[in-house]
Amino acid sequence: MKLLRLGNKGKEKPTIIDSDGDYRDLSSIINELNPDTLNFETIEKIKHIKLSELPKLDKGNRIGSCITKPSKFIGIGLNFSDHAEETGAKPPSEPIIFMKATSSINGPNDNIELISNSKKLDWEVELGVVIGKKTKHIIEEKSQEHILGYCLVNDVSEREWQIENTGQWVKGKSHDTYGPIGP
Repeated sequence: MKLLRLGNKGKEKPTIIDSDGDYRDLSSIINELNPDTLNFETIEKIKHIKLSELPKLDKGNRIGSCITKPSKFIGIGLNFSDHAEETGAKPPSEPIIFMKATSSINGPNDNIELISNSKKLDWEVELGVVIGKKTKHIIEEKSQEHILGYCLVNDVSEREWQIENTGQWVKGKSHDTYGPIGP
């Protein structure tokens, strides 16, 4: 199942891509793709809908972020040994966990703002994991039961702010356009 949000920023419609590759309007079924509405029960409901009866949407519409208003936007730093090696760092023995502000989320093709005084803007493509239910202290064997889906994430960073100045990763990763996600 491929879900996305189509439309102008702040006015996107929940959308599904059918088996013919057509974009179908899901707004009669679900009003938004956010933590309040996007869950395993909603996915089950969508599985039983005849998609061909839903209105088609223009594929030329802007693609927004695949979800909106998540409670957290968490990243794992140096999560690939090749990336650690290319940065000159040792792979960490424990994961480096950092937060990106949820206000940094935007659509996958939206412009990324080059902020004045930004000298070392960088990006990495990451796999995003969308958690579909409240999750706390789960064992590894149960982790797959909590994953609702996957999306692309473009982790944009201002490396000078992140590393050289204060060492505060959030500052270097949380500007308003530094979190393109989706579809």
